[in-house]
Amino acid sequence: MKILITGGAGYIGSHTCVELLNAGHELVVLDNLSNSKHAAIHRIRELAAGPLEFVKGDIRDTSLVSNLLSQQCQAVIHFAGLKAVGESTQIPADYYETNVSGTLSLARAMDATGVKTIVFSSSATVYGDPSTVPITEDFPLSATNPYGWSKLMVEQILSDLAQADPKLSVTLLRYFNPVGAHPSGRIGEDPNGIPNNLMPYISQVAIGKLPELSVFGNDYPTRDGTGIRDYIHVVDLSLGHLAALNAHHDQAGRYVYNLGTGHGVSVLEMRNAFAKASEREIPYRFAPRRPGDIAACWADPSLANGALNWRAERGLLDMVSDAWKWQSMNPQGYPD
Repeated sequence: MKILITGGAGYIGSHTCVELLNAGHELVVLDNLSNSKHAAIHRIRELAAGPLEFVKGDIRDTSLVSNLLSQQCQAVIHFAGLKAVGESTQIPADYYETNVSGTLSLARAMDATGVKTIVFSSSATVYGDPSTVPITEDFPLSATNPYGWSKLMVEQILSDLAQADPKLSVTLLRYFNPVGAHPSGRIGEDPNGIPNNLMPYISQVAIGKLPELSVFGNDYPTRDGTGIRDYIHVVDLSLGHLAALNAHHDQAGRYVYNLGTGHGVSVLEMRNAFAKASEREIPYRFAPRRPGDIAACWADPSLANGALNWRAERGLLDMVSDAWKWQSMNPQGYPD
């Protein structure tokens, strides 16, 4: 199958490209490289044989996207978008413009070219601050920050489109917290500037690029006072996209799945596991809570386990060991 991958040079997109190529698919990757590097495309090609075309461009360019889809694409996996909770509270307009308007542009291009299958990179942030855990797909939806609201708005848009078009297949994958890297160490997470997410921040402290880890909040009602999240290995997450595509390509309707491990890990537990795997000291200090953060969040992934025949196989040791291999082999991230 020929698939358009928006944001395919990014962290999750690049890993998913490897798994899709290994499964025999043909890919067209569209990425504006605003938070990714072209080097990732070269390394995808090193890790997986198969046809991959890269186009530098923006999903808000409807005519460009239409042109790419018209070249016999049969499905879209939609990763493109801004993705940091903290940053979204500072520049909310950029998040709505990129994530929501960008998806509308993509939807118009799909409609114009007759492409009827989309798998969307959503987020557990659409559950807001859940009253209980673990979280199932039928929990009430809300958001506590502009990033989460942008994801929830896109889910609503795609759901409405699926309701209006009985031939459309929409799969919403609600990620929990992707971490780790490809076990080869060749591709991984390489954020611009100071990382917004925990694992690359810890990694950069371990390699000496940052002086210490800032732990945002130590007064949450959790076992050690720090936030608890469901961390999932990026390779497991990537395989979830392949499973969703296999299950629902050409199967019209709207489908929603949590992709997580079903287990919560605290910030300090993650820091301690990484220090053990890397054999590096990781100094840290406590800082005030960030706006929009919540105490605890982890998944009930049983629906995806059954319907997609998928489950997260890689544990915390795999996550931290693979992340450290990537960081130690690429101390400055990807080359420019």
